[in-house]
Amino acid sequence: MKSDRIKNWPAKERPRERLIAEGPERLTDAELLAIVLRVGRGTFKAGVSGQSATELARQLLAEFKGWRGLDRAFIQDLMKVPGLSKAKVAQIKAAVEIGKRLHTKRLTSASFESSAAVAAHLRPRFLNARHETVYVVLLDGENKHLDTRLIAEGTPTEATVYIRRVLEEALKASAAAIVIVHNHPSDPAPTPGDDVLTEDLAQATNLVGILLLDHIIVGDATHYSYADNERLEAMRNRGKG
Repeated sequence: MKSDRIKNWPAKERPRERLIAEGPERLTDAELLAIVLRVGRGTFKAGVSGQSATELARQLLAEFKGWRGLDRAFIQDLMKVPGLSKAKVAQIKAAVEIGKRLHTKRLTSASFESSAAVAAHLRPRFLNARHETVYVVLLDGENKHLDTRLIAEGTPTEATVYIRRVLEEALKASAAAIVIVHNHPSDPAPTPGDDVLTEDLAQATNLVGILLLDHIIVGDATHYSYADNERLEAMRNRGKG
């Protein structure tokens, strides 16, 4: 029985050789994933069934419903798949994360002049998120992007701790202004808890001389902006009284 190892395939059919010769754009998702996996599973000995890296990649993409499913999958669930070692799971997760970060970098503006620009910058980080995640976008005095920092994963249970963390990150970066961004898995409409948090942040940032420019909630296809809806200024002013 002839081995089905990829190295025994004709060179023009091997994913890695095809990528070098034709470019990554010509490869299928399964072929790209096979390069990440490097090897399949099984012994490939005569009479013993094995599975090439490409076959394993096809199975994974089908079982987890594509790249988004692999991104959403828990590491522990991936490791239950026969043939996926810790190393292979780590390779898959690293490859997906690199793609997400690259996409984020492409959307990064030198300066943020609108809530839409900020939402576009953060949207890739919220793809396939299982729960709410909170980021602070740090800006200089000309609204130029200094950094984006993860503040919390999951809904914060104590607003005071959340606010303190935001202020610490802003002060460390010498930011003149900040934008808070978090996701709602579907509807970006703010909750009463979001209102309270926004007002507390507006007043806290006033005390330390940092401007809260906006609190943006990113949904699947749209976003909500406290500044665009003319609610933020009133919240700041209530703290000055």
